[in-house]
Amino acid sequence: MDVNRKQKQVLSVLARPIRQILESAGLDFGQLQEIRMRIGKPLIIVYKNTEKLLPAGPQDGSEGHRVTKEDIRETLEYVSHYSLYAYEQEIRQGFITIEGGHRVGVTGKAIMEQDKVKNLQYISSVNIRVAHEVRGCADRVLPYITKDRRVCHTLIISPPCCGKTTLIRDLIRQVSDGNAYVKGCSVGVVDERSELGGCYLGVAQNELGMRTDILDGCPKAQGMLMLIRSMAPQVIAVDEVGSPEDIHALEYAMQCGCTLIASVHGRDMEEISEKPVLSELVRRKRFERYVVLENRKHPGEIRAVFDQRGSQLCCGL
Repeated sequence: MDVNRKQKQVLSVLARPIRQILESAGLDFGQLQEIRMRIGKPLIIVYKNTEKLLPAGPQDGSEGHRVTKEDIRETLEYVSHYSLYAYEQEIRQGFITIEGGHRVGVTGKAIMEQDKVKNLQYISSVNIRVAHEVRGCADRVLPYITKDRRVCHTLIISPPCCGKTTLIRDLIRQVSDGNAYVKGCSVGVVDERSELGGCYLGVAQNELGMRTDILDGCPKAQGMLMLIRSMAPQVIAVDEVGSPEDIHALEYAMQCGCTLIASVHGRDMEEISEKPVLSELVRRKRFERYVVLENRKHPGEIRAVFDQRGSQLCCGL
């Protein structure tokens, strides 16, 4: 995505005082990762993998701008096009996806109905996670997760903010288009949180390849079954699996002849092997490759790649 376009998309949803601060900061929006606003607290950004307070004062320890209720209210009006009630479905999940695939997370008072979150009121915190499309970031790992020009069942293991969504997005693109390592094939993507395709009004903002079909905003377990029945994908890709329903749907898709590319929160192979339900797939060697990410110097660092037996194929890519 063009950096200038990304800058316009992000600035357009910010309250005027916040927008002016970011415009004056001279930031490279290609390096901006998060904008965090909490009522009564300093404005904080994550920039080049480092937390910063804005506006920066003469001393690094200065508090910067304190976010107001008005800043939050105005930002949410821009995010929701002045119709916050129309985004109730997204808000109950804790976020709204805006043009460009940028994710606006929110917290506040949860309104419950039958033990489920119906809505959020009195929103007090907003976190804008800036979407980054890094073409070619999967180049290093692709030789290790393919054989005979087909992609293997692959599970990407990563703590939060280590680049798993960026990596899986580029894998989808390369598998869909095809290259020297993998023959191009049809890919079905269940994009429950609208982060992979970054769909806005049904149109993907990120490039996922010419043979890719996207189910946007659909629960992963249900979406995988829908894709199998309707689009006959050769590969199915999903981000952040975890529930028993997700894992059962993964296994069903494998039994239907689909290759799976999925990601899960975790630190390492050991932690994944102890997760309920998922551990059974690991024990039965259902995944052929495991890619473990970390974030020592920058997001997307590949710590190691393992095969289905847990043998390390490479490290420190």
